Amino acid sequence: MSLTKQITKRIIKKLLNGDDYRVEIVSLINANFLQHAIDFFKKIVDAKLKNIELTQDWYKRHFILDPDMAKRDIAINSGLNMKTIGNMYNSTKREVVLEASQNHYDSLSRNIGELVDRDDNIDLSLTIRLKSVSVDLNVSESLIVINALAVKRSALRGGFWSATGKRVEKPLMLSLCKLYRVSNDFYRLEDNDKTEIPPFEREVDFYLVSNNKMNKCEVKLMGKGNPESADSVFARDISVFIADKLSPTNNAQLDASKVQWVELRSEVGFRKFREILKNLRIPHRDFDEQNFDETVEAVLSEVF
Repeated sequence: MSLTKQITKRIIKKLLNGDDYRVEIVSLINANFLQHAIDFFKKIVDAKLKNIELTQDWYKRHFILDPDMAKRDIAINSGLNMKTIGNMYNSTKREVVLEASQNHYDSLSRNIGELVDRDDNIDLSLTIRLKSVSVDLNVSESLIVINALAVKRSALRGGFWSATGKRVEKPLMLSLCKLYRVSNDFYRLEDNDKTEIPPFEREVDFYLVSNNKMNKCEVKLMGKGNPESADSVFARDISVFIADKLSPTNNAQLDASKVQWVELRSEVGFRKFREILKNLRIPHRDFDEQNFDETVEAVLSEVF
């Protein structure tokens, strides 16, 4: 399962309703992880049944040294992820990933062996049964498999949360503008005048146009436990900040820096966006609260 348009629409609808959108992402992570685990177990059964010498090296031969396996999968099977390899070796070329994965797997195997030898009270056996066929993994093999699954879930988690922000930011801002019937003369998905933006500046999510000024807008679907996400506002000269949650400290900082903000999970929620439009003197019209759900559906259909 991927972050489809339908899921993105459901996330935006939840944000506009002041609901928690995270259940959508957690469900995606769970579905993808469980499917990966099932597929991984099937490959383990197949690999171990084909193994002639019943040693731990069967895992390395089938899951680390397979020349046809994608480098990302090799890294995860060894207990690493691509980002870590990139940070360690300044490269994610296939030959680098293969070397890093083999080295890490060998080190992990030694550590597990030392742990098992040191504590003989450890008794762990993982049995994988597929219909009438089953294989047993000893404690060392079980720990290697469990570690690989943990790394895969972590990679899925990071990937989906990152992708959510990128997929939702612009459609959310566009939905807010269309909800208040702001003419497209007063917003931009990007700054057309590139001469005003230094080449090193990171992408800005959206622009509201007021008196020929491009007001930079940023969306962060952060929780209150991520104050560093709001810090990017002060480094990027943002005029409007849209967040899922903001702490009182965040609010005070934004107010002190004269950055207009909307906290989607607050009591007022997205409706504070109308106040921002007024302050920027951007023409707009309010919507019918009694037909809110129908209006949101119409807006999202237009956006997507």
